[in-house]
Amino acid sequence: MTRILDLIPRTRTFAPTGIFFDRFGENFDLPSLFEDGKSWVPAFDISETDKEYMVTAEIPGINVKDLDVTLSEGILTVKGEKKQEKEDNGENYHRVERTYGSFQRSFRIPEKVEAETVDAAYKDGVLKLTLKKAEAIKPKKIEIK
Repeated sequence: MTRILDLIPRTRTFAPTGIFFDRFGENFDLPSLFEDGKSWVPAFDISETDKEYMVTAEIPGINVKDLDVTLSEGILTVKGEKKQEKEDNGENYHRVERTYGSFQRSFRIPEKVEAETVDAAYKDGVLKLTLKKAEAIKPKKIEIK
């Protein structure tokens, strides 16, 4: 029996390699989390009630003066920059996993909002925006004479 098995050529079995997983998704047009080490993408949540939209973003380690929020023609844009603290006091880093750099995210708000009443708060690394929906314009009945 052993001789028969020795005569059968051994075929290579498939085993997934790291290359397969490294290349997974490379053909999709998805935003990169890191581009040349100069930008990063914070996580955003958008929710809605009958009267308002709430936008929440996790942006830890950024100074509020380095954030810019604009609302123009139904597009909400949040820009910012997270700066790396550079103190050279003889420390040798073995690993740097925190991301630094600038980011920009834009979202289309599906309904008209009252731009004058947008409320923005930043606390403990979380940006919270509240955008009140504008009242719908009611159709006016036109009397025919």
